[in-house]
This record gives sequence, structure tokens and C-alpha cells, in this order.
Amino acid sequence: MEETNGKMTSGKKKWGTLILMAVVFGLIAGGIMYGVNAVGNRISSEKNISKTETVQKSGADQNKGSSDAESSPAGDDSVIEVTKNAMPSVVTISTMSVEEMRNFFGGTQQYQVEGAGTGVIVGKNDSELLIATNNHVVEGAASLSVGFIDQSTVSAEVKGTDANNDLAVVAVKLSDISGDTMDQIKIATVGDSDDLQLGQQVVAIGNALGYGESVTSGYVSALNRSLSLKDESGNTINSTGLIQTDAAINPGNSGGALLNMNGELIGINEAKTESTPTGGSVDNIGFAIPIDKAESSLKDLMNLPTREKVDSSEASYLGIEGESVTADVTQLYGIPGGVIVASVEKGGPADKAGVKEKDIITELDGRSVANMEQLQDTLQYYAAGEKVKITVERADSGKYKEQTLDITLGSAKEQEK
Repeated sequence: MEETNGKMTSGKKKWGTLILMAVVFGLIAGGIMYGVNAVGNRISSEKNISKTETVQKSGADQNKGSSDAESSPAGDDSVIEVTKNAMPSVVTISTMSVEEMRNFFGGTQQYQVEGAGTGVIVGKNDSELLIATNNHVVEGAASLSVGFIDQSTVSAEVKGTDANNDLAVVAVKLSDISGDTMDQIKIATVGDSDDLQLGQQVVAIGNALGYGESVTSGYVSALNRSLSLKDESGNTINSTGLIQTDAAINPGNSGGALLNMNGELIGINEAKTESTPTGGSVDNIGFAIPIDKAESSLKDLMNLPTREKVDSSEASYLGIEGESVTADVTQLYGIPGGVIVASVEKGGPADKAGVKEKDIITELDGRSVANMEQLQDTLQYYAAGEKVKITVERADSGKYKEQTLDITLGSAKEQEK
């Protein structure tokens, strides 16, 4: 078995050579793993649900500055307090996706694939609880559910994704959450990852191996790490400015919380590495997206309207053929990331909107588009006849300039006739 894009499958292509995302589906495979309508200056919400309390310092620590106190050695009692305070804000995420595999007779057959990851409660609006996670945890999911600290489980929807930064926000309807559960869950208190120091102790909480929430503790090993991560479709994600930690980050930990010893959220766990380019074994190298880097993207995603997938009878299309602009092409030639338009259907929706060949589609209705797979996934939430804005980068005198076009989505059903 191999783990790919958070999916445990058989006979699928592997992820990148060194790094894979720490999300697990089904059982665990060995190898390398990819480990609100109202927001203030920080990610927050103040409506009918409390925020996690920070850990109180005592004795001499209270007289020290925050940075000194956090970087000083902490005992088991401190880890216990951090865990106890932060656990109500961490959730498990279970997904179900559909994959096609070749059968013995040369045809293809569809299989349902179950997956698991982690999320952190970061906000709430009038109708939804909002949860931050990694994009690779929810990418391609046909359905997903969220599990809370009291073991209750409810269905959820992807509110928005940012594939370029491997971030996503999942929404749960408040009407689906019982009063007892609401009394037990909390919104994470957000810290300041810019203040992190080497050697500072941290705690990671996540759905390791899909077994449920578990806790590991370690130290900040390095800052500002950069990694290239490949998904199962071969798309490359360039993650920069990452926190490196020796706190164990295992499959299923993706999207979980990295906390300082005040119990504040300072990172979203993303990946781990298990081997060197020569195949040598590596221990205790995990990575997290700093919250100060993630915050702006998460705020944007939290403010998007939540959409549900439309019925196949209402499916829409753009009327283009396109290809993903890979990260290496972007780096070599300075071409913006997104989907480059190879051809435009004459008289189709894109043609009428003014989309041209060689345009690069970067957004659809305010939702980022990093590759062709993501564009196709996003269209599943939009019905034929809807009018949306599409953002393209268009070459002009050797430079790319952003343009926003209005497009009325066509009917995929009519196109097939």
C-alpha cells in the first residue's frame, strides 16, 4: 500500500522523493509522509463559544518576559496543562473520496477511499463553526465529517481552499452541533509565531494514524525552512517559512495544532520527512505552517460563502482546455501559477467572457486556482447559469497583468449533446 495525498491506496504513484504530507487514510503505510464573517486583528470569534485559556505561569516564570519564559525548559506538568486547555479546539477530520483504478481486464473501476486528518477550531459566524486544516487533507473529498472532543461526529463542508499555501477552512453548521458538544468545544487562542526561538518547547496535537487525538512534545529545531512537496497528481507545492520541530508529526497529524507552552496556536502541522535523498533514515523532522503566515489566507477563506456540490444535472463548465502551470515552470520562467488556457471553445462561456489562449486562470469567484485539478473540483460547487468573476493573468509587453472577467457558466449537460 502507498499513501498518496492523504489517501491510502494500492498501485498509485508515490508522492515526492523526500517529503509527504502527514495525513493518513485507512491503515498506515510506511515510507515518507506529508505529515468568519466576523474576524478581528487576529483569527477569533466571541459568540457563544469560549476561547482556549492560556497556561498560567507561576513563581519566577511570571517575572520573566514571554519569550524567555516560553523558551525555558518545561516539565511534564506544563505539557499536561497545554494539552488539557487546547484539546477542546482540536478536531478529527474524516473524508471519503472516489478513485479510479485499472482492473484485471484493462478497464477502470471506481473505489471509495477513506481518509483521516486533523483540524483546529479557529472561528465561528452566525451559522457555522470554522475549522482550519491543510488543503491536502480535504482535496478531492466527496464528503467529510468532523469529530469533536466528546466523540460526537457531524458532517461538514469545505468552505474554501488555498492550494498554494496548503490551507483550507472547513465549515460545520451550528444547527448540527448539540448543546452538550458546544459546551465542551472551544476556539483556539492564536499566538505569535514570529516570536519563536530555536530550542523553544512546543506541543503537537493531531489525529495520528487515524486513531483519534494524540499528543507529542518537542522543540523548535529550525525556522524559515523551505520544502517542495508533490501531490499524487504530480503538482508541486512550494512551502516556505516553515517551522521545523522534533515533536513527532505522523500520518493523520496534518492540519493539527502546533502550540507554544502558553497553549497558544503557533502553527498548522503539515509534513514530515523520513529519509535522505540517498535513502538514509531520518528521525524527528516535522514541519508546520507558522500561524502568522497562515492567518491572512485563513481569514480570506473564513469569509467566503459556504457552498455545497451541485447535482450532476446542474453541472457547469467553462469551455476551455487547460494545463497546470507547475512550480518549476513558475520558478524557471516567471510564469504565474494557475491553469494556462491551451484552447478556448468558440462561442463557449469562456469565449463570451473574453478569456484568451495563454491566459492563466488564478481565481474563480475569489477562490484560488493552483492547478487544473483544483479548478475542476471548484466547478463542482457552481451550477450552470451562475455568473461569477474569473481572474486571469494575461501577457502584455513581456509582463503579466491581472484581469477580472465576468463569466456565465455553461451547462455541462448541454455541452455533451
